[in-house]
Amino acid sequence: MVYTASKGGVITDIAKGDYSTEVTIKTADGDTITESLQPGPELIVSKGDSVEAGTALTNDPNVGGFGQHDTEIVLQSPGRIKGLLAFLGAAAVTQIMLVLKKKQVETVQAANVTF
Repeated sequence: MVYTASKGGVITDIAKGDYSTEVTIKTADGDTITESLQPGPELIVSKGDSVEAGTALTNDPNVGGFGQHDTEIVLQSPGRIKGLLAFLGAAAVTQIMLVLKKKQVETVQAANVTF
């Protein structure tokens, strides 16, 4: 969430607390307005700055994020892919051999052959 100035004027004081930041703005007609900003967004104004009504006091924390500065796509290394394929092939062969062994045992049991 971007915090904005409710009225225009000059920032006279910035007080940072544990749970909020208080920005004091002195308007052109002499009124003093205090904007209470929650922690999170970074303050982009400083003491002595002139602001107009609706001017952003903080940055937008929802802009950017993961992957905004990546310039290329990184693929997995060929060695890892070959290893995965070898593992999957070995697992498939093992499963086929287990099924064949089970069929062999069932055939022997059906013939009532004992060793």
